[in-house]
Amino acid sequence: MNLEELKRRMDLATAEIAKVVLGQDDAVHQVLVALLAGGHVLLEGVPGLGKTLLARTLSRVIGSSFKRLQFTPDLMPSDVTGSHVYSQRDEKFVFVPGPIFTQLLLADEVNRAPAKTQAALLEAMQDRSVTSDGVARPLPSPFFVLATQNPVESQGTYPLPEAQLDRFLLMISVRHPTKDAERRVVQQSLLGFNPSDLNTADLNQIFTAEDLLAMQAALTEVRVDAELIDYAVDIVTRTRAHRSVYLGASPRGSLGLVACARASAAMAGRTYAVPDDVKTFAVPVLRHRLVLHPDAELEGVGSNAVIESILREAPVPKSVG
Repeated sequence: MNLEELKRRMDLATAEIAKVVLGQDDAVHQVLVALLAGGHVLLEGVPGLGKTLLARTLSRVIGSSFKRLQFTPDLMPSDVTGSHVYSQRDEKFVFVPGPIFTQLLLADEVNRAPAKTQAALLEAMQDRSVTSDGVARPLPSPFFVLATQNPVESQGTYPLPEAQLDRFLLMISVRHPTKDAERRVVQQSLLGFNPSDLNTADLNQIFTAEDLLAMQAALTEVRVDAELIDYAVDIVTRTRAHRSVYLGASPRGSLGLVACARASAAMAGRTYAVPDDVKTFAVPVLRHRLVLHPDAELEGVGSNAVIESILREAPVPKSVG
């Protein structure tokens, strides 16, 4: 698959998702970039903003297998990965795969489960496999986790561990829609659209899982100059020296910035990445990877403000593109 066809398919996918998910254009675009870059996404926002609807719609449009796992305080790790049960027919214990054995997993309200259950996702997200009783079982390909969470100040939630957060390529903040977009949501409901039944939305499948793998392979045609790599690495290393940051981003931050820049360029129809591709994704790639000093938090300084200040200070390469 060439880049021209890739852009055409992604434009069609964006249009299909927009039939159902209204007023969240930025979130939809960022999710598609992460999908193309092969990374996982954490959607954060209060209930009722369409996070779950976006995941279900995405699975229809890309033609992937899909499972939803509702995270609760009593969810066990084996409820995620699977477990061994005794088969009377075979007279032995056999492995029964959990819901993680799918191409698109919706980990709904992931921060409502305790740390030991959240940790069940770590190996799967990093290595695309699940180990049980010493046997590593590969997950389907492509494998994509789209997790949702309510803000940590909401009742009954647990902050995600830093190791868990670092496995997400993007953390997308889902905000309330504009007044006009919310009016269209109400009108859509009056016309008979039922969010729990996507058959009422007349959605078209744009590509298959095999097409997505071909699109990901086509990203190698997008040029990323050495100056742009230096720019991305400079931004990430500055997070480790910032006065408000206790723990800066890991090298996964640099890898994520470059991967998203390349995918963003491809979706824009370009054969090369530019500094704006890096700057656009700096906040969603890095915001969840920073641990701030307590003093900074008391002063109301957040991760977004830290990253934006770094972007203002970091020299932008001029000869890229």
